[in-house]
Amino acid sequence: MDSTNTGMKLATLAGGCFWCLVPPYAELPGVIKVAAGYTGGHKEKPTYEEVCYGNTGHIEAVQIRYDPQRISYDELLDVFWRQIDPTDAGGQFADRGTSYRTAIFYHDEEQYQKAREAISRIDQSGRFTAPVATLLLPAQPFYPAEEYHQDYYKKNPDHYNRYKAGSGREAFIKNFWTEAAKIPDPEHMADLAKKLTKLQFDVTQNNATEPPFRNAYWDNHRAGIYVDIVSGEVLFSSLDKFDSSCGWPSFTKPLRKDSLQEKSDLSHGMRRKEVRSQQADSHLGHVFPDGPAPTGLRYCINSAALRFIPVEEMEAAGYGEYLSLFK
Repeated sequence: MDSTNTGMKLATLAGGCFWCLVPPYAELPGVIKVAAGYTGGHKEKPTYEEVCYGNTGHIEAVQIRYDPQRISYDELLDVFWRQIDPTDAGGQFADRGTSYRTAIFYHDEEQYQKAREAISRIDQSGRFTAPVATLLLPAQPFYPAEEYHQDYYKKNPDHYNRYKAGSGREAFIKNFWTEAAKIPDPEHMADLAKKLTKLQFDVTQNNATEPPFRNAYWDNHRAGIYVDIVSGEVLFSSLDKFDSSCGWPSFTKPLRKDSLQEKSDLSHGMRRKEVRSQQADSHLGHVFPDGPAPTGLRYCINSAALRFIPVEEMEAAGYGEYLSLFK
């Protein structure tokens, strides 16, 4: 992958089977391209079979070309950690061996320093009992994998989903990442406090709830998509929005199921199912089983957690791939 386009940069990350590291990045605003491949070894243009055999020195990885004006390297790393077990030195989940080790291949001094800081934060967070085993290595030649491996989650979604669950990755992510607070990063939180309004910050970071009928989108009827106010990740479409008379934006389903995470919420003496965004871990609202057909669900979401992008602005905002939904 070439980063010679003006202003574009590369990030190279290894997190076990490369199939599972493509989807978390593919939809992020600012990410131009994600390629699965091999790096870190001594053999030129290795095949998948050669890498799996374990005598090439290569590791399965993804290379991300991104626009640093739209998404930061810190944000890419935050997504990376939440896909892996960083303490496993022998592979990832059901995939064992050197080709499935986790590693960060830095392309410059800034990436090196940011990766070191992130590793230190995880080690100091107390989240894991063992230290981080993820390798920190200088970037080396990257060889794209065979075409059938590229965007595997799209080409073979059923097999991909079974593999992700069966390998143990899905359960690990739920137990150690989506069910736990994000790694504290005071600098990141300070930046968010500047970027967001007080209500947006309180809702997304402190699980607050905005007033019903006095919020931006409860009665919005324009065509478009709703994205996470923090990360820009696509969450909902106006095609699935309905009037629930509850005073908050309501949807029958997310635009992509893997863009959300759900967790039990027993606060305020109630038993509810909280909805959070997958990438930024923003609190969005709750989902209830009292919605209309065809899902029977009502995703009751805070406007303050959302940014609405009307159809006529989607192309310019970087969401042109979703325009076909409205044709």
